[in-house]
Amino acid sequence: MTTSPEYAPVETREERVPATVAQLEEEGDIAADFIEGLLDIADIDGDLDLDVRAGRAYVSVAAPSGGSVALIAAPDTVQALQELTRIAVQNRTGRFSRLILDVGGSRDARQHELEALVDRAIARLDDGASQASQASLPSMSSYERKVVHDIVADRGFVSESYGEGADRHTVIRRG
Repeated sequence: MTTSPEYAPVETREERVPATVAQLEEEGDIAADFIEGLLDIADIDGDLDLDVRAGRAYVSVAAPSGGSVALIAAPDTVQALQELTRIAVQNRTGRFSRLILDVGGSRDARQHELEALVDRAIARLDDGASQASQASLPSMSSYERKVVHDIVADRGFVSESYGEGADRHTVIRRG
């Protein structure tokens, strides 16, 4: 297989091995360059912060005083930007990227929304009005499902993901 120096061969799911800290830092640098380019094109001011946590590169975009990052902080927009950034990183490294993008605190806001969603589902289970032994949550991304699983475990309940692709969702049950 021949490849141009610009594009590395993409690894398959079976070939994936955990990335090293150096590789994750490289992903963060590539992602930051890509995001900076997008911010420049859109004429949006933002301060970038890079981190490596839990085997993932994290890139945060914060608004400087009077900045306009809020224009791109809607959850669907952040998700789309994250996917584009992952593709840009994968294109440069040849490795699948699981990087996380946070824009204007959108991840913290989503964390609070997911906590409220889980608490409402647990309240339905506790009420017993529906005699339900489980509560299903809407479909969400793998990252959001991971956050939900952590929240559910902290609340003393158990959860599992069901479904495929865009229909994959979490179900909560008593422990």
